[in-house]
Amino acid sequence: MPNETKPKVTVAIIGAGIAGLSCASSLQAHGFEVRVYEKSRGPSGRMSTRHGAGWSADHGAQYFTARDLVFIEELNTWIKAGVAAAWHPHLSVYESGQWQESSSKESRYVGVPAMNSPGQYLAKNLSIECNQTIDKIYQQDGKWHLHSLENGDITQSFDYLVLAIPAPQSYALTKLIDHSIEAFCSSVNMQGCWTVMARFSEKVDMPFDAAFINNEIISWISQNNSKPGRTGQETWTIHANPQWSQQWIELDKEEAGKLILESAKQLGLNCQNAEIAIHRWRYASGATNTEAGFILNTDNKLSLCGDWLNGGRVEGAWLSGHKLASAIHISAAFNP
Repeated sequence: MPNETKPKVTVAIIGAGIAGLSCASSLQAHGFEVRVYEKSRGPSGRMSTRHGAGWSADHGAQYFTARDLVFIEELNTWIKAGVAAAWHPHLSVYESGQWQESSSKESRYVGVPAMNSPGQYLAKNLSIECNQTIDKIYQQDGKWHLHSLENGDITQSFDYLVLAIPAPQSYALTKLIDHSIEAFCSSVNMQGCWTVMARFSEKVDMPFDAAFINNEIISWISQNNSKPGRTGQETWTIHANPQWSQQWIELDKEEAGKLILESAKQLGLNCQNAEIAIHRWRYASGATNTEAGFILNTDNKLSLCGDWLNGGRVEGAWLSGHKLASAIHISAAFNP
């Protein structure tokens, strides 16, 4: 008898942030057929860069660290591919009305030439459909089916479904599907982040490249051009602190920007002559159970991954997706 080729196990992943991309690339390497759905115009999630004519600004994650040996190995492949590099900023800290030098010795890394470069690197060999907002999921005859807000029913069905999206969005999709996952997601309090990008036509004289700000409206200021590989006009990224951002998450964009810029001015960064762009991250932080790492229901083959399940941070997101892929690989071997 001729050898019959066993069909590949199919996996749909909702969300093309670092967790989703990590999970997708690992599963694909294991021989799974993977398709990623992303509501935005491109991959990378909160490892994002805003581009304009002659300028760019990282307006999501500002840098990342690497402590886990498996992630360090991944980081080294990014560095070798030219999509990441070490960043050695002159760092300051502001607290109780006083400036001081940061004593942090931690190694920091960024995407090159932009923060979204590692995500684009991971995405290049994956099947990703962007501008696809998955607003409904259901299981029928042991297969997962998806519905897109933009295009209606997705024709392909899948053996496994991965939600690589923030907890509130996972809750919205699973609340009628899986009560254990629904309950977990509903217990997570994620906080937003208001972000201002200021573009200057002339160099700004500040005594640091980046600064941690404590107990003020803003929590972080960074000169984008101090990062390796950046070109164009000088831009500064200003993050409001998570608690303030969440309290005023529904504030008018211009009003939020005004308050953030007033706070920055009091700290010495006067953006009066800068061109301003404002972005609201509705779900930016709020890591919960750092022990979970990921969630996989082997009965219905529904799973979750993301930084919020693994201590936050870029490294946590990548490891969450990577570890989930290994768990799905094992699950598929025992539950074909």
